[in-house]
Amino acid sequence: MTLEFNHIRRNDNLPGRIAAEIAREINDAKMSPGDRLPTELILSKTFGVSRSVVREAIAQLRNEGFVETRQGVGAFVTDPRQRSSIRIERSKLDDFENFRDLFQLRIPLEIEAAGLAAMHRTPAELKTLKVALDAMRISPDWRKDGVAADLDFHRTIAEATKNGYFVMFIGFISERVTSAINTAFARAVFGDILNATIDEHVAIYDAIAASDAIAARDAMRVHLLGAARRVNLELETFG
Repeated sequence: MTLEFNHIRRNDNLPGRIAAEIAREINDAKMSPGDRLPTELILSKTFGVSRSVVREAIAQLRNEGFVETRQGVGAFVTDPRQRSSIRIERSKLDDFENFRDLFQLRIPLEIEAAGLAAMHRTPAELKTLKVALDAMRISPDWRKDGVAADLDFHRTIAEATKNGYFVMFIGFISERVTSAINTAFARAVFGDILNATIDEHVAIYDAIAASDAIAARDAMRVHLLGAARRVNLELETFG
């Protein structure tokens, strides 16, 4: 299999551009359903980026249904019928109101997902949440590995709902607000934000581990509103 990826400029949004290049190859039928993507190592060398950037790009492709990932095996091209028709151009999220509206959608989705996850999570999913939480704590470079671990944490909660639509929509939205998370870390005092973010995730994890749906919903609400404040968003909430 010979893939012809275009050059990625360093000032581009790297994960999004890499995801777009891989999606183009898939759409051009240079990769077929069931084909395995090149490994993270090969893709990182091909594009000249870190493996964490490649992981984020693959996460975007997974959220949009272009690939499915198999633990310890790799990412594989999916059947076109599995692919999401949801599309939001990243350039539109440069507009404050568009971005605010997308973040607002996280509130009902992720609060409800946290409650469902507390009710339906498996031991394996709880272990995955713990791995993501530990990765957030020890990440030497939050804007690379820490943000990826944060996304894994929220994605696992969506999967624990046992409702594929939560996985689709939360994965899609969370991937697109990553840039805002990075912005928050760039603009504020790193230690303060890091500690607050991890404490919020610990509270969510503890509630899900205890199978306490009400506490999980409350902890997720606190986290999302805190995350919004850290990027200067005022959201409408009730109750």
